[in-house]
Amino acid sequence: MTKFLVAGATGLVGSAVLDKLNESGQAAVGISSRDADLRNFGATLEVIKKYRPTCIIDAAAKVGGIKYNNDFPVEFLLDNLAIQNNLMQAAHQFDVEKFVFLGSSCIYPKFSAQPIREEYLMTGPLESTNSAYAMAKIAGIELIKSYRRQYGRRWISLMPTNIFGPFDNFSEVTGHVIPALITKFVRARELQEDTVEVWGTGNARREFLFSQDLAESILFCADNYDNGEPLNIGTGKDLSIKELAELISKIVEFKGEIVFNHDYPDGTPRKLLDVSRVNCLGWKASTTLEDGLTTTIKWYLDQRREGLRL
Repeated sequence: MTKFLVAGATGLVGSAVLDKLNESGQAAVGISSRDADLRNFGATLEVIKKYRPTCIIDAAAKVGGIKYNNDFPVEFLLDNLAIQNNLMQAAHQFDVEKFVFLGSSCIYPKFSAQPIREEYLMTGPLESTNSAYAMAKIAGIELIKSYRRQYGRRWISLMPTNIFGPFDNFSEVTGHVIPALITKFVRARELQEDTVEVWGTGNARREFLFSQDLAESILFCADNYDNGEPLNIGTGKDLSIKELAELISKIVEFKGEIVFNHDYPDGTPRKLLDVSRVNCLGWKASTTLEDGLTTTIKWYLDQRREGLRL
């Protein structure tokens, strides 16, 4: 039986992957920053030596929303390069059979043709607000290719669209758009505020994938995809940030007005992935955006009620 090691196992994606592995009865272990600082090669080497996995799923990364990326590009570049480089080097040293590297749809050009095909990578300039994070992920793709070419490794890169779900970062400042908006709308409803401010114009369009669906795709691709080229993972459907805010407002039952602050950047105008390749392999997302949001909001409210995760 394949022994999986999930790096970043307490985060949004890693926790969903570990849940899926446990549900299916597969031998799996999850690690987080509490177990090892993956920015340190010695610590990374020790944890791989300890567990000796046959498949590593790299869901460990420094992540955040537009403002957080824009304000701390050095940390986003250096930390993510260190984490992925150390994991791959340690995996190679201990002859790990499979490695699943998780990138991001932000690797694609800011003004890419839509929907975005995998071959559009590096055909134009990146969005400046998260270019440091994107460059780290592009380097990870190239490292996967290099290990395949030089050492014959059966390692792969997956490029998910925007992910949301339980165990996300719900900070209004450092979180991604969905958890940040959930926090804002829940607070506004509880305090009976008249308005909720949303950063940007609301015109930017994004695609969102529920974390449990991403977890399913990762395990599916670990078994069914063996190619050095990155593979897009998403729903193939997008909506505007304005439409997203209105949907969250409806689920939360906020009765006030949504106000858009144009002083904040929109980021990339539109980001919709072409997911035809992974669909042809036999995987498709199954959770609707509204169902995923409803589940995520319930989880968030439960955590706040129990005082566990704010």
